[in-house]
Amino acid sequence: MASSQSQGIQTLLEAEKEAAKVVQQARQYRLQRLKDARSQAQKEIEEYRKTKDEEFRKIEGQRKGLIETAQATVDKETEAKLKVVQESLTKNRDAVVKKLLDRVVLVRPELHRNLTKLQSQ
Repeated sequence: MASSQSQGIQTLLEAEKEAAKVVQQARQYRLQRLKDARSQAQKEIEEYRKTKDEEFRKIEGQRKGLIETAQATVDKETEAKLKVVQESLTKNRDAVVKKLLDRVVLVRPELHRNLTKLQSQ
């Protein structure tokens, strides 16, 4: 009886060791699958990032041409307006200076309109 009991215990211990090995292998398999999944996800993220960067650079290149064209147009318009202002300045400078000097030098002394209202009442 002792021998069959010890043999039964020995069988249980071996089964327990075998179960522990199976559990350990399952854990290692799970960890390996997680590592593989992480590396695969990282690769997919890098590929996605590359495609989006390429799309961005393509769009940026297209927009850059439009921006440069618009900037050139704005620069031309600004130069034309500045030229008109400079021409107007040279043409009207003397008349404006004369008007300013006339206003400053030729003063007509008058009573303020509020004071004239008070005096008329």
